[in-house]
Amino acid sequence: MAKRKQPWQPLLDRVPKPLKNRYVLVLLAFLVWMLIFDKHDILTQIQLQSTVNKMRQDREMYKEKIEEAKQERLDLEINKEKFAREQYYMKKRGEEVFIIEETEE
Repeated sequence: MAKRKQPWQPLLDRVPKPLKNRYVLVLLAFLVWMLIFDKHDILTQIQLQSTVNKMRQDREMYKEKIEEAKQERLDLEINKEKFAREQYYMKKRGEEVFIIEETEE
């Protein structure tokens, strides 16, 4: 009796020998699972890292704004009278205030 040749045998013969090893196949299956199908896959990790980077940038921006606001508050506490005169046109008793508007030409 002659051995019957399988129809997919030529395809199997073309597969490299390391890919026929079951340990390599299990390792490849594990890597595919971890990279694509797992809850913490590569795409999720990339998105999370970009979110973290954006939050760090936002944190730095807010720190700068906080420092600016603190400086403005200190300036305001020191120059209350100047601020009130410039912004709200307040005056002392017996004093006259003249408002001069600049015109652009």
